[in-house]
Parts: sequence; C-alpha cells; structure tokens
Amino acid sequence: MLRLNCFIKVEETHKERVLSAARRLTAASLLQDGCVAYDVFESATRPDVMMICETWRDEAALKAHSESEVFVREVREMRKLSEMKLESFEF
Repeated sequence: MLRLNCFIKVEETHKERVLSAARRLTAASLLQDGCVAYDVFESATRPDVMMICETWRDEAALKAHSESEVFVREVREMRKLSEMKLESFEF
C-alpha cells in the first residue's frame, strides 16, 4: 500500500477556499477504486496548516487518482492559494 501525506500551508484569507477544495477532493477520492483511506485534517495548534492523508492499494490506483478530473481541478485550485509539500511511503 501507498501512503501520502500532503501538508498545506495557507493564509487565513484563503483557508476556507482551500478547505472546500480539499473536502471536495476527499469526497470524490473515497469513491475511487483502490482508495483505502482519504481525509483532510486541520492543525489544532497552527491555524495556517492542514494535511491530507491518503492511502492507496497500489501504484496503479494512485496513478488513476492523480490523473482524474477532480484531482487535477481541486489540486490546481489549492496550489494557487497555498503552499503544498508531499511525503510518500510504501508499507
């Protein structure tokens, strides 16, 4: 399985737009084949930080997700409004 942690740093003025995009992405991703888990979290100590944590069955499922229309659209929106850093690992 593959785990991805996407850390998002966002200014307060853009936080609701980024959070809305992340929620739309999460809802759609949970329906995709090979998605084991997908969630968005807000930091309890840093109001400018969020994280998307996702788990995929395999590389093929992750590739299909990354190429999906909803992924491309929502990630493009989030990247315009925030800084994103991705960590990934296999287990």
